[in-house]
Amino acid sequence: MRGVAEVKEPCSLPMLSVDMENKENGSVGVKNSMENGRPPDPADWAVMDVVDYFRTAGFEEQASAFQEQEIDGKSLLLMTRNDVLTGLQLKLGPALKIYEYHVKPLQTKHLKNNSS
Repeated sequence: MRGVAEVKEPCSLPMLSVDMENKENGSVGVKNSMENGRPPDPADWAVMDVVDYFRTAGFEEQASAFQEQEIDGKSLLLMTRNDVLTGLQLKLGPALKIYEYHVKPLQTKHLKNNSS
């Protein structure tokens, strides 16, 4: 019989509502709601909201680049593929995933929600 670790004190940290299921393409689904402490519209995100978004999405190392470059939500929505691949000085693999699976979908969602 295997021993099971027992938790003696409950954790007092707030729980985040995050779907951390790894997708086939290497992306991670992140639910975008006030439960994560971020406004639902990325255009309203502060720099730290952007940083926290990428940390939560599994890009801990790369998230600091967004902070160093002071990328807030409005800036994030204006970023091109080239900005992410070269302007943030990230390794190519993570930069491609960040743009294709996070920046581009956030831009598309924002445009859909604001084009009425």
